[in-house]
Amino acid sequence: MWKKWVFASVIIIGIFFLIPYSLPIIFAFLTACLLEGSVSWLVKKWNFSRLQAVISVFTGYVLAMSVLGYYLILLIVQQTITLSEKTPTFVKDLYTTAIRPLIRRWEFYSKDLPVDVMKSIEVAIENTITSIDVFLQGLMQNIVNLVTAVPGFLIEFLIYLIALFLISLELPRLKASLEAHLKEQTKRKVYLVANQLNKAGIGFLKAQVILSILTFIMAFVGLSILGAPYTALLSLLIVIVDILPILGTGSVLVPWAVFAILQNNTFLGIGLIILFIVITVVRRIIEPKVYSTSLGISPLAALVSLYIGFKLIGLLGIIIGPAIVIIYDTLKKANIIKVNFKV
Repeated sequence: MWKKWVFASVIIIGIFFLIPYSLPIIFAFLTACLLEGSVSWLVKKWNFSRLQAVISVFTGYVLAMSVLGYYLILLIVQQTITLSEKTPTFVKDLYTTAIRPLIRRWEFYSKDLPVDVMKSIEVAIENTITSIDVFLQGLMQNIVNLVTAVPGFLIEFLIYLIALFLISLELPRLKASLEAHLKEQTKRKVYLVANQLNKAGIGFLKAQVILSILTFIMAFVGLSILGAPYTALLSLLIVIVDILPILGTGSVLVPWAVFAILQNNTFLGIGLIILFIVITVVRRIIEPKVYSTSLGISPLAALVSLYIGFKLIGLLGIIIGPAIVIIYDTLKKANIIKVNFKV
C-alpha cells in the first residue's frame, strides 16, 4: 500500500516540477476543454466528423483572437513607443508647470523662513523629481524591452496553438484512457469534481473578463471625453491595477487628478475624480452579482481569497487564492471533504 502512495507522491512532485516548463501545453489543454462544448455541438447537431469540428472551432478561435489581438497590440505598442519618447521631458515639464509654481507660492507665504531652508527644500524636491525621471525612463525602457521580446513569445504561442489543435483531436481518447484506470465509484466522484471545477473555473475567468472589459470601456470612454492622451494604454493600465486588490483604479486616477489640478487643468482633474467615482460605484454595484453568478461562491470569499493570495505569493496568488476556495467548495459538494462539527 505504501508503495502506491510513494509512487503517487513522486508523480505529483514531478508534475509540479514540470509545470513551469509546460505552461503552453497546460494552457492549450485548458483551452481545449473550454472549446470542447463547441466541438461536441458541431458533431451532434451538424454531424461533423471530429476532425471537421475541431478544424472549424480551432479556425474560428484563432481568427477571433488574431483580429482582437492585432488591433489591441498595435494600438498599445504605438502609444507605448510615443509615450517612451516623451517620458524624459514629462517629469521636468511637470516640475516646471506645477511643482515649481507651487513652491513659489509657498515661498511667498513663508517669507519668515531662512533662505538656506528654502534652498534646501528646493534642492531636495529637485533631486526627488530627478529620481522619478530616472525611474520612469527605466520603466519605459523595460516596456520597450518587453515589446522586443515578442519573437520569443510568438514561438511559445505557436507551440500553444499546435498543442491546442492536437489535444482537441485527442481529447476523447485521453478521456477514455483516464477512465480505464478508474473504478466506477471513483469515476463518478472525479466527474463530479471535474464538472464543478470546470464550471467554477470558467465562471472565474468569465467574471474577471466581464469586470475588466467593463472597466476598460468606462476608462476609455471617460478619458476620451476628457481629451486625455494615450487613452488605450492608460485604460489598460487602469484595468491591470484594478485587478490588484491592494491598488485599484484610484492609484492611477487620483494622483493624476492631483497633478492636473496643480497644473491648473481643473477640467481634467475634476473629470478624473468623477471618472474614478463612477468606475468604483459601478463596479461595486455589479461585482457581487457577477461573482455570485459566475463563481458560485460569495463575493466576500472571493475578495478575501484575492487579498490573502496576493499578500502571500504576489500576483500569482490572485489566481491561486480563489482557485483554492473553488476547489475546497467543489470537494465539499462532492462529499470528499466533510465538515460537520459542533463546538
